[in-house]
Amino acid sequence: MSGFQINLNPLKEPLGFIKVLEWIASIFAFATCGGFKGQTEIQVNCPPAITENKTVTATFGYPFRLNEASFQPPPGVNICDVNWKDYVLIGDYSSSAQFYVTFAVFVFLYCIAALLLYVGYTSLYLDSRKLPMIDFVVTLVATFLWLVSTSAWAKALTDIKIATGHNIIDELPPCKKKAVLCYFGSVTSMGSLNVSVIFGFLNMILWGGNAWFVYKETSLHSPSNTSAPHSQGGIPPPTGI
Repeated sequence: MSGFQINLNPLKEPLGFIKVLEWIASIFAFATCGGFKGQTEIQVNCPPAITENKTVTATFGYPFRLNEASFQPPPGVNICDVNWKDYVLIGDYSSSAQFYVTFAVFVFLYCIAALLLYVGYTSLYLDSRKLPMIDFVVTLVATFLWLVSTSAWAKALTDIKIATGHNIIDELPPCKKKAVLCYFGSVTSMGSLNVSVIFGFLNMILWGGNAWFVYKETSLHSPSNTSAPHSQGGIPPPTGI
């Protein structure tokens, strides 16, 4: 077995260079989703007791269990005799979000391992039949899972935007009372979450495109290593009678 020896030449080839891009893209994928924190606000008044609008806020973030995000009035303020802490946002999107982020983290770790193999054990990778084949299978599976996880997360993000938007007013029981007037205030921009979806599909494209370059290193595309000695005179060809 060959020892560890740094060789940066593979990074200049498409196989290694795209792997670096996959590594970087995976970081952006889980960082833009997993690090999100936001809040949605509504304005409430109930004349003649309260004529000025009071702000009630619900804070949410990754993993987006909205059904655990309760509304909070300003400290020490009784707004319309409603215990706002008893009311929460609607929906639990943690499964899609956690699947997406967890898979992105695993991809990040796999890219590190693959790059170490490409750079440190170049000859071992090129001379082996199993390692390129394993790399090829993982690449195909990763491409498919990027499609699945990103699509699921994109659908969940759409639902999150709806659940934290103007529809809150129609869903909150206190806001259905005639004496309580509710108005939608604002919600934190979800631009970083939109970016996470973009990077998810970008990762899918990168892994799908890299599948060809990984395939070229496998025995499915290249002649078997075991046939080389025979063709180079390891066994003399038969002579005529």
